[in-house]
Amino acid sequence: MTDIGYTLSSEEHSPTDLVEHAVSAESAGFDFLSISDHYHPWIGDQGDSPFAWATLGGVATATDDIDVGVGVSAPIIRFHPAIYAQASATVASMFDGRTFFAGVGTGENLNEHVLGDRWPEHEVRLEMLEEAVGVIDRLWSGETVSHHGEHYTVENARLYTLPEERPPICVSAYGERAAKAAATFGDGFWSVGPQEAVETWEDHGGEGPRFCQLQACVAETEAEALDIAYNEWPNSALTGELSAQLPTPAHFEQACEMVDEDDVRESSILLGWDVDQHVEAIQTALDAGYDHVYVHQIGDDQSALIERYKDAVLPSFS
Repeated sequence: MTDIGYTLSSEEHSPTDLVEHAVSAESAGFDFLSISDHYHPWIGDQGDSPFAWATLGGVATATDDIDVGVGVSAPIIRFHPAIYAQASATVASMFDGRTFFAGVGTGENLNEHVLGDRWPEHEVRLEMLEEAVGVIDRLWSGETVSHHGEHYTVENARLYTLPEERPPICVSAYGERAAKAAATFGDGFWSVGPQEAVETWEDHGGEGPRFCQLQACVAETEAEALDIAYNEWPNSALTGELSAQLPTPAHFEQACEMVDEDDVRESSILLGWDVDQHVEAIQTALDAGYDHVYVHQIGDDQSALIERYKDAVLPSFS
């Protein structure tokens, strides 16, 4: 199975615009949507960060058949797993008859520090995520749950609004340790950009859908696309663990002062419009083992990508 999807970028667009983009993507023939779940944008110039779960209610009522996922949410600090379980069950029930993919991960300090909680090291966050997924899974069963674990407490909680089918929980992982863990407690795999970690996940028994996001800035010229990407998504060129560790958009803006246009040009962003380049990038992700590949269009003009994909890219994978 090969599904090609479209990113609803919460960091760049208002909730109303995101709903409109979802409708346009479904009309163009995309197979699924993925929405980012952020409290803050990466940098201030991106300009938005609506509550993804409220936006998904609008998407559910405005679209008809397209599958939807969250790529990804962190049900470990900002969301207690009991709250995440209720939010995701409610949204999944609104997509009645469609598949809702619950993408989860260990999160970024950018979004998770807002309640004043300590930001743990990755190994601890991974332990928290595994425990959280166990709590969510039990609550999704409809049983009354009490849980007194190492990281979370739940007392006499029961969800009364549930989807008819349990959503698959797809775990985000980038390194070997996280990929091994994801294989033990997830129903699928989620990544940004083709990562070799998917092979580790499969080698350790991981089964289910495998998601990969590609980044693009479709514009009339490569120079125009580079200008948009450099000004609105320079964080793509940051390396290492900065994306997980920096706490505010202001800190990301400071880090991005070290990024120049050449760094963005040499990043994985698909710049301009070369249909062969886009088809090849998707095929590379598929060849790496992913079966759900979705594309994030950077910038205000979302129709630039949606309309071109409708005519020139999606037919190649139908």
